[in-house]
Amino acid sequence: MTQHEDEGRPTWGRAGERPGAPRAEDQLSEQGVRPRPTAATTARAVSSWVDQQIQQAQRQGAFDDLPGAGRPLRDVDTRTDPDWWVRGLVEREQLDLSEALPGAMQLRREKAGFPDSLMDLPDEAAVRARLEDFNERVLADRRRPHVGTTSPPVVGRVDVDALVGVWRAAHPASRSPEGSVGEVAGGVTGDVTAEQGGAAGDPRRRSWWGRTWRGPTWRRRMWPDRTWLDRPLA
Repeated sequence: MTQHEDEGRPTWGRAGERPGAPRAEDQLSEQGVRPRPTAATTARAVSSWVDQQIQQAQRQGAFDDLPGAGRPLRDVDTRTDPDWWVRGLVEREQLDLSEALPGAMQLRREKAGFPDSLMDLPDEAAVRARLEDFNERVLADRRRPHVGTTSPPVVGRVDVDALVGVWRAAHPASRSPEGSVGEVAGGVTGDVTAEQGGAAGDPRRRSWWGRTWRGPTWRRRMWPDRTWLDRPLA
């Protein structure tokens, strides 16, 4: 085949195209469909649009007098964990997530607050009830099945009587409004001692055994034929 004969043959075009058929791009353009832009073109267009919006906001004064204006961004140079937004929300809102901790962690945190957390309770019964409830929850946590290869964390129980004693010594409500416990006890002891002293000093206030033994009725019952027993004892 000569060169002239080869030039006269039809051009088949790209693979998969029908010879002599118009290109797909031309058909879409005739129908008003624009071709999809490339990735580089799309990125440039988006970047240009974002820049235009920022410039427009700056001209309108949307960025004036912002709280963080002129200050560096926080943690911009450090790597954050996937939960950075949640941590930031907790810090900003001062949220208490103690209820979200595992059972052992909650018990440890509650135990670390003793006895300061007991000072607001009204009386000793409430303090004892709180501490006994804590010990019951500690035992319930120990009975809970543990999942994992490591040993489960164990929280120790508290000494109820010792903490009640701390509360009683530090809490103002544990004292008597009319005086301290020592004063009340001393007053009671003094009254009893005075009563005993009065009984010993007054001959009319003898013991029941002395009155019975010295009485004539008892002597006549024991020895009815002995008149000498009726004599008053010296």
